[in-house]
Amino acid sequence: MAKFSYTAVTKDGKTIQGTAEAINKEALVSLLSKQGVRPLVVKASSGKFSLDISLGRGKKVKLKDLVIFTRQLSTMVSAGVPLIRSLSTLQSQTSNKYFKQVLAGVSKDIEGGAALGDSFAKYPNVFSEVYVNMVRAGEAGGILDEILKRLASQVEQDSSIRKKIKSAMTYPIVILSITVIAFFGIMLFVIPKIGDILKDLGGEDAELPIYTKAMLSLSDFMQSNAIILLVVGFGTVYILRRYFKTPKGKFVLHTLLLKTPVLKTIITKIAIARFARTFASLMSSGVSVLDALEVTGGAIGNKVIEAELREAAKEVRNGKQLSEPISNSKHFPPIVPQMLAIGEETGQIDTILIKVADFYEEEVEVVIDGLSSIIEPVMIVVLGSMVGLIAASVMGPIASLSKNI
Repeated sequence: MAKFSYTAVTKDGKTIQGTAEAINKEALVSLLSKQGVRPLVVKASSGKFSLDISLGRGKKVKLKDLVIFTRQLSTMVSAGVPLIRSLSTLQSQTSNKYFKQVLAGVSKDIEGGAALGDSFAKYPNVFSEVYVNMVRAGEAGGILDEILKRLASQVEQDSSIRKKIKSAMTYPIVILSITVIAFFGIMLFVIPKIGDILKDLGGEDAELPIYTKAMLSLSDFMQSNAIILLVVGFGTVYILRRYFKTPKGKFVLHTLLLKTPVLKTIITKIAIARFARTFASLMSSGVSVLDALEVTGGAIGNKVIEAELREAAKEVRNGKQLSEPISNSKHFPPIVPQMLAIGEETGQIDTILIKVADFYEEEVEVVIDGLSSIIEPVMIVVLGSMVGLIAASVMGPIASLSKNI
């Protein structure tokens, strides 16, 4: 825990100052906001805690650690172990130092009388909005152990999908990186020497194939502007990364991803699976449809589909069944609104949507496995084409000039 000093405005307009302890700045801002106080300035207090703040900022908890924590907390709560004792035990067992600090802060809040969901909400980089709202629903309905079991399963499903995607993308990313590095190395160091050899063999006026001239011209350009190209390249990447972190940039990026062949299929199926499982879990926990839609939209991970769910929520607020606006979606396939309609008629939306989630998670696995088998030959063809082009650009004129000699 670190100490902060703050200046804030109360509901009646009074300006107050004070100090408080929190895991980080964001956690303190969240706490003050929940108390009805609007923070104006929050600064880390000087002293031994300053170093901890700079080192702890931006740290996150691995999904694996969160899965283990959720599963174990569910088991202990089901067994009747007091919440504070459960958190203390799990804090001592975790090997993640940052997570230890988070659990220490949660335990302190619980001892002070705070609700578990409210305490989790102070650490948005560890516990997502969906996680927090489901815990709150479990506390309100007296079914915290059941909610934690569902959460553990949900987090495990997300972890499994992420692992599969990372596994599928590791090979092409490594090959692509090696290809780019090799291309720049050849253009900057190998091609210029080959150009000198060609000039020595055929003279300055030697006739070279058009693709060889293009290769030599590109090499000369890259040599002459290497620093500029590096600055522009890194600058472009930096600007794009900053832009894509903004709400507008995220929307643009997600729109482009949903128009990219192959990727759009994977992203759409993952989004539908997350929607179905999260919405079903919230509905079974007693959360209202509108609240469940709001929370689920933020959990999908795609701003375009999230915007569609916001529009759907407006129509639901006006009295329509959820299946109606979902049926007009550009990204939800017809089976989803059809299953929703059946669930609305039978009163078993959560059960039916769990089946939809299972189906699409299996679909994601099939698509990712298929993508993995396709990527390898595609990358081999790309690498072979690049090597063949360079070889033809070099060996063709050398053989021709050798005959003339």
